[in-house]
Parts: sequence; structure tokens; C-alpha cells
Amino acid sequence: MNVLIWMNRDLRHEAHPALAFAAARGPVLPLYVVDPDDWARPDRSGRHWAFCAESLTDLTEALAAQGLPLAIRVGDPVTVMERLVRAHRITEIVTQQGGSAAESRVAAWARASGLRWTALPADAPAEPLIARGIEGVSPGALPSARALRLADDPCPHRQRGGRVAALTMLESFLASRAALGRPSSNTPAGAERVSSRLSAHLAFGTLSATEVTAAIEARLAGRPPSQAIATLRGTQARIAVRYGDGDASARPRPTAESDAARLAAWTAGETGLPYLDACLRYLNATGWLPHATRSMVLGCAVHHLSLDPRSAGEALARRFTDYTPSIHWAQVWRHAGLAETTPRICNPIRLGQTLDPDGSFTRRWLPELAPVPDALLQEPWKWSGAPGLLGRRYPEPVVDPASAARAARDRLTAARRTCASPPPRRIRPVLSALIEGSRTHPGGQLCFDL
Repeated sequence: MNVLIWMNRDLRHEAHPALAFAAARGPVLPLYVVDPDDWARPDRSGRHWAFCAESLTDLTEALAAQGLPLAIRVGDPVTVMERLVRAHRITEIVTQQGGSAAESRVAAWARASGLRWTALPADAPAEPLIARGIEGVSPGALPSARALRLADDPCPHRQRGGRVAALTMLESFLASRAALGRPSSNTPAGAERVSSRLSAHLAFGTLSATEVTAAIEARLAGRPPSQAIATLRGTQARIAVRYGDGDASARPRPTAESDAARLAAWTAGETGLPYLDACLRYLNATGWLPHATRSMVLGCAVHHLSLDPRSAGEALARRFTDYTPSIHWAQVWRHAGLAETTPRICNPIRLGQTLDPDGSFTRRWLPELAPVPDALLQEPWKWSGAPGLLGRRYPEPVVDPASAARAARDRLTAARRTCASPPPRRIRPVLSALIEGSRTHPGGQLCFDL
């Protein structure tokens, strides 16, 4: 019995329950389908494909060492599988359960075609891989980003994809970075040093949640330094939350057309609000932000700049290398006021003063503000030299932050008054009243503190 294993979003050969299950059933054909329609979605980007392509290259080499060529095909998944089923007498299709719309469509086609369909849950036990491949399968080639019509997407400090990079990152976290603690993990620069940085690898499946949890347990059993224990336990808890949501990627409906100029200024880090701009430029260059900062940049977009939540959500999704729809869009819904929790209106000026008191992070990403005194760095319009700076080397604020925050509060209050349901509960903030978020709310973007 020949078995096709659909390597969908689990791009690894080890600790892969579906791959081991398929290999035990008979000769196996590992398949990855590059669906151009999927990559044409407005929440996809070149940096996503670059990470995916690196992971697929790594996976191709690892499977080849096991005698299993990875078949890479471009096209609609059902059309691709129809051809492979006929050409190689496939009788069963196995995959790792993800809950996506594409998976549901393939499952319906497989059952209607008389094929056995098996989708194993993510937490299924993974047996050792002992496999033999189906002969005569052409490996295929990876398409370029240009072939997928993905726009040029420079991200010079993006994490590298692949199983080797994932294991290296996991080991460095367990061995050293976890012991640094998390007091500064709410700032991008601090989080970069102390967070596990595993979220992109979990999103693309170069690591599994099960094996990361097991690795943490093994590290805890070895009695690590006391300062590492809380960090390891916290990471373990966030992983458990992350994998409870499936792929529920419903987007809010557009509520209004976003102001094109404001949207462009926000995505480029040119709003005239220094700490917000520094965080957005950091995101553009790295593809990552810690939870508290993600909440701030999204909240400022929706509340201060009055951008349409869907437009802002898609722009951020394209920039996050670790984009996971079920988590990301739940966060967008909350900021849009469409969830059970009332969003907080953050203060980007106070946030910058609190989290970047010496201005080192802001100045690194906004070198044009070098001459501004530290005391006025987050409010350069109050500096005596502002007329020669603002509107020339650095933009004037696109909104007055205080007025914009008041208007946003008024909109939320009005929306609650017109809602027939009980008022949504207010959630505990991460940083006092500075920013919306909760470290315990299930299904939240907190999982990207990883």
C-alpha cells in the first residue's frame, strides 16, 4: 500500500507523528504543495516564503538522507494530489492535523475518491522513523518568490528557517538565555536576548510543541539555576496555550477604507511618534516583536490612527515571520472591540519613556533624532530645534496622540452603549495602564513572547 504524506505546515523529519505513521503503513511519498493562490493572500509576504523555502531545503536534505525524496509541486493541492495518486497508485493520504480550509477541502476530495484519509493530532506520539520511499518520484524544485508574485521584501535581520536553525535556537535558550530572566522582555531589544525566539519555528513546524515541552522538562529535571525555572515554566505554558486554537483565521470585515497616507506612514515607521516608529522599523528589519510591543503597534494603528483593523492586521501579518492566523487575528479582533475583552488605549509616548528611558533603542532605529535631547526624545515637537527637524528629516506627528486617544475612548464607549450584550470585561494590563494585554488570557498573542 503506497501512502502519500502531505507535509503541510510541519516541515521536519524528526518528532513527526504523521510521517512516522505513514512510513509504517507502506512505501511513502512525502509531498509539499506550493499553492500560488495561498501565497497570493494579502497576509502573505516574501519573508514568509524565504523562511519556508529555507525550511524546505533543510527538510529535503534530511529526508534524502533517509532515502525519501521530498516531492515539491506547485499548484492547487487537490489537482496535484490527483496526479500523484494516479501516477503512483496511492491508496492513503496522511497529514498532521491543522484545521485549515485547504485541509478540509483535500479531506473531502480524498474520501470522495475512495482514498483513506488520516489527519493525526499535533500531540499524537511520534514513533521512530523507519521508512522506504516510492520509486520513480521526481523531487521537483522550489519556485522563487518572484514566480509566486511576491513583492520584494527585504528583512535583513530575519531569523533563518530550517530544522538545524531551530534546534540551535532551542539549545541556546535551554542552555543560557533562559537563565537571563524576563525583566526586560517587554522591550524589543530586551526580548531579543531573553525570549526563546522559537515562534517562527513552531509556526512552520520545524519544531513541534511536544518536543519543545519535553526538552524543557528535561532541562528542569537537571536543576537549572533558579532564575531560569520561571522562564522555562512560562515558555511551557505559552506553548500549551498556542496549540489550543487550530487555524481559525477569520478576519474582521473592513469597517472603513483606511487612510492610505496614514497606513503607509505607520507601516514604514514614519508616524512622527518616535517609540512607535522605532518599533515598526525594528519589525520591518527583523520580522519579530515581543507580545507587549505587538499589542502597542496594533493598538496605535486601530485607535490613534483610526486605521481599519483588517488593513492593519494584514499589514502586520505580512511582516511577522512567525505569523499564525489563529493567534494574530484573535488579537486584531480584541483591538477592534469585537471580543469579550475591552481593549486598552495605550500611550505610545509614556510607553517609550518607560521602556526606553535612555533612548538607546529609539535612537538606534531613528538616527535622524540624534540631536534631540533625551528628555524630549519621545516628544520632539516640544524641542526648540523642532522647526529644523520635523517635516524635513523626520515627519511631524500624523495625529495629536492625546486627542486621538480621547477620540478612540469615545468611540469605544459609544460602541458599548449601543451593544445589547453586557459590557465586556476589562483585562489586566501587562504594563500598568500603558498597554493592553494579559499573560493569562487563553488564545492571546502572548504566545509570541516565545
